Amino acid sequence: MQTRPLGQTGMKVSRLCLGTMTFGEQNTESEAHEQLDRAVAFGINFIDTAEMYPVPPTAETQGRTEQYIGSWLKQRGVRDDVILATKVAGPGMAHVRGGSRLTREHIHAAIDSSLQRLQTDYVDLYQLHWPDRGTNFFGRLGYRWNEEEDATSLEESLSALKELVDAGKVRAIGLSNETPWGVMHSLQLAERLGVPRVASVQNPYSLLNRSYEVGLAEIAQREEVGLLAYSPLAFGVLSGKYLDGARPPKARLTLYERFQRYNSPLAERATRAYVELAREHGLDPAQMALAWVNSRPFLTSNIIGATTMEQLESNLGSESLVLSDEVLEAIETIHVETPNPSP
Repeated sequence: MQTRPLGQTGMKVSRLCLGTMTFGEQNTESEAHEQLDRAVAFGINFIDTAEMYPVPPTAETQGRTEQYIGSWLKQRGVRDDVILATKVAGPGMAHVRGGSRLTREHIHAAIDSSLQRLQTDYVDLYQLHWPDRGTNFFGRLGYRWNEEEDATSLEESLSALKELVDAGKVRAIGLSNETPWGVMHSLQLAERLGVPRVASVQNPYSLLNRSYEVGLAEIAQREEVGLLAYSPLAFGVLSGKYLDGARPPKARLTLYERFQRYNSPLAERATRAYVELAREHGLDPAQMALAWVNSRPFLTSNIIGATTMEQLESNLGSESLVLSDEVLEAIETIHVETPNPSP
């Protein structure tokens, strides 16, 4: 398993990270523990979660994912062997603290609850899950200025995170679903105010959504704030299992209507082209899609997720897959013909 630096923190994380947002909804506690055991045995040292998980988020299940990870950490006694990342929810979750925000008060309350559920004294990477301001994330590309919006400043959020670092509750901080302006402003604040320097940005990135490349990829390499890529299979769409209207039982897009941004006619057209390319070269489509993300020079870690052990094994197999120049060139051709159908 390859490792890569987590920003300028001195920590090194595995190129594959185990995503956990199915734990507590599509996966039971025992299934979650089985996935965690297999991932660590394979060489993964990086686990990502969030206070709002599992997904889809509900008041009844909120925090259950962290609870499952916490029980695993306690039973296995491996806390010092893994790099643990979690996130504080941005605005809009009415069932989280009566309406989640990224204020100092909310951030302090959130970390204490997460640490209790995770049964640990600290997390290695604490991330702002999405911005507390109106900007481009969750599929929105066109920015619209709102002079009257109720926003929490990044200065307040980062100052609160500094307090957590100073208290020993957090080792490093990161952003998620963030824009180029948000990343650069955070770096400016670190220089000006002495707040912690962000180590990473967790944003969507896949063959169906390469919008990260427009502004953030350059920042990642020049400023050492690398990508933690989420949804690298576009919620499983790039496996090809949803083509031609197929809806496999218990699959995410079969169960949950909220994720249809990965299922538009343009996305299906591009997916079909990528799946056919993989099969022409004797490759598993999902592994090809993951291996392509793994190969990006601005990547810190690729967050894989699975609901079955069979899917997990397939995802792990992408670590050793090296795509040929011919395949890489064909991927670029498809991208030019159908760019970013699922931003």
